[in-house]
Amino acid sequence: MKKDKWLYFMALPGLSFFLVFHYGPMYGVAIAFKDYNIYKGVFASEWIGFENFRTLFGMSGFQRALRNTIIIATYQLLFVFPAPILLSLLINEVRNVKFKKFVQTSVYLPHFVSWVVIGGILYAILSPTTGVAKEIAMWFGHGDAVANLMASREYFRGLLITSSIWKEAGFGTVLYLATIVTIDPHLYEAAKVDGAKKWRQIWHITLPGLRTTIVILLIFNVGSFLNAGLEQVYALYNPIVYEVSEILDTYLYKLAFEEAKYDLATASGLFKSTVGLVLVLLTNVLAKKIDKDSGLI
Repeated sequence: MKKDKWLYFMALPGLSFFLVFHYGPMYGVAIAFKDYNIYKGVFASEWIGFENFRTLFGMSGFQRALRNTIIIATYQLLFVFPAPILLSLLINEVRNVKFKKFVQTSVYLPHFVSWVVIGGILYAILSPTTGVAKEIAMWFGHGDAVANLMASREYFRGLLITSSIWKEAGFGTVLYLATIVTIDPHLYEAAKVDGAKKWRQIWHITLPGLRTTIVILLIFNVGSFLNAGLEQVYALYNPIVYEVSEILDTYLYKLAFEEAKYDLATASGLFKSTVGLVLVLLTNVLAKKIDKDSGLI
């Protein structure tokens, strides 16, 4: 530590963030096991064991939120997670340097736009009365056929996944492109000599070179499986689609800040964290069995 003291000093702000906002408040987990009274405080409130969890699991709203979270998170894992990988492979094949930089910048930008703004953009495009989609449909004589996607139980989950890909896929390419740069170019030259076409080079050189990065990011994504996106869902959903869009994050938010049921909200958050920890450990074990050089620990 004495030798690398300046590196530790540079890491201090990040470590301080986690210590203050993640580890510091962990004493509040006790609220999940208490009949919490805001006036008595955390330690003076009555200890009731797992009663909050039994109450929570018996609530129909929690069951609906858990079901929706699992469905939406599965869609994200199947469609949103691979999107940056595919986009990285496409960007890597662009040979015009200026155009490549333009494409990279263009796909990065949506990441820095808040979900509130994106919600306004989607409404301006998809509104069945004043949206751009309505205007385009009217040009072709089908103005009456425009569906309200943001108020459709059938299409709302698809809208969530599509908007997630558009917003985050570009920024997700940063690590993959950085890893691709480290792959030895002589491997591609040898593959060309052996007659390997572009798709063979990607399959046998680029993707194996990305394997470790993909596995580590997959473990992180599986660990946050129940974090289906509070900001996105809260900015886009409405009472009409609650049945298919209410997730654990929004349900927890309502329990805590609208109904002041802090003990149930804490129990829900602890349940999410426990499931996330188990999923991380299981995924890491599976990754190590498939490839001993992969995994986090």
